[in-house]
Amino acid sequence: MSVHSVLENGTERGLFDSYVETLGLIERLHRLLLDVIKDEFERLGELEINPVQALLLFNVGENEVTAGELKSRGYYQGSNVSYNLKKLVEGGYMHHERCQVDRRAVRVRLTEKGRAIHRKVADLFRRHAELMQARNVIGFSTTAEMNAMLRRMERFWTDQIRYIY
Repeated sequence: MSVHSVLENGTERGLFDSYVETLGLIERLHRLLLDVIKDEFERLGELEINPVQALLLFNVGENEVTAGELKSRGYYQGSNVSYNLKKLVEGGYMHHERCQVDRRAVRVRLTEKGRAIHRKVADLFRRHAELMQARNVIGFSTTAEMNAMLRRMERFWTDQIRYIY
């Protein structure tokens, strides 16, 4: 028997508390990431674009994708992808055109203006990675281990959604 108390369903209190803490950290880290991008863009005077849009441009990078693929590939996590795409196209950050094969689908890719935003976000992330390593906050082996664990969690949650239906 563990030193942790056991819940009614047999789950150890320690694991439950740790899992709930992990969930909270994931949520807070995403919000903090958006705040970090916002602060960087304010510092650079880049005020036309919001952090969600900047992160979308970073994630798309050199790829050309359909609007539907933005979510399925994990490039966009929000619920209003069409609004942000429209704003990015209107702002000259993304180019869009109807797919030749499926005229219902719209393919998007970054313009030069969008690639400039991608580079600014990449530079920010590169600086952070180097600073964290220099300050012994996190290193390559730690991130690799953490990424593997998060991918397992993602796979588990995906499986849970599939089993509902």
